[in-house]
Amino acid sequence: MEGGALRAIFSSGVCDCLLDGKIMVDYVIGVSAGIAYGVSYVSRQPRRNLEVVTRYANDRRYMGLNNLADKDNQSYFGLRFAYDTIPNQLVPFDYDTFAAYPGQVEAVVTNLNTGRADYLEVPRQDRHSLVLQATCAMPLLFPVYELDGQPYLDGGVADSIPWRRALEQGCDRVLVVLTKTRNYVRRSDRMMAMIRRKYKEYPKFVSAMEHRAERYNESRKCLFQLEEQGKILVIAPRSTLGVTRTERNTEKLRLLWAEGYQQTVERIEEIRRYFDCSGQ
Repeated sequence: MEGGALRAIFSSGVCDCLLDGKIMVDYVIGVSAGIAYGVSYVSRQPRRNLEVVTRYANDRRYMGLNNLADKDNQSYFGLRFAYDTIPNQLVPFDYDTFAAYPGQVEAVVTNLNTGRADYLEVPRQDRHSLVLQATCAMPLLFPVYELDGQPYLDGGVADSIPWRRALEQGCDRVLVVLTKTRNYVRRSDRMMAMIRRKYKEYPKFVSAMEHRAERYNESRKCLFQLEEQGKILVIAPRSTLGVTRTERNTEKLRLLWAEGYQQTVERIEEIRRYFDCSGQ
């Protein structure tokens, strides 16, 4: 699952339809909000993410510049509220079902020292979600996360669509969920001057940011070629409906979720045949 902050509600629509259709895969990998939302698929909680974003998208505790200005938070998103208060109190996450999942769940993070992607197992009982915070840590909008002695930011910098990782892990049937339309072409980051200053002590990370667009576009080109060959299934929004990464319009968020759900409804038998699912 590709990232995209609140645009990943499209992916939640896809996952919720898979849950309703009793389709559960044995390996899940995602980037940023793709996996932060994706764990609700593994915990078998359809519409949980939709409830979160429609209840809290306009809550300043959830996101806003006041959070970024808070020296104890240093993120556009309220970290304690989003990753602790919501899953542990307000819209409870089912840790027991998540822990019982027999497959593997990975999040992509970008190592600032190497400029490359690392693939971290999402801990089953981590109620502070540090790995999920790290994969979502957009440059300039989040603090740097140190995990096992390594500094990390958003996995989308190094590997925005980790379909190659799934193949490397031995998956022979891969369903890729994008959050950009099929005709999307990434351009160079307009904030590169600020990124060079902010992360000058991590030159390989800066280089990764400089080449992010070309790597992303090449990855999608190869992905669509494999789709044409029938080797991978891809679901992408026909339109993102103008939804931004920090969207506050809850009606637009509902519509983008519905777009993901409806597309999956239309392709559910194709997906079932591809995975050879019995529906049980």
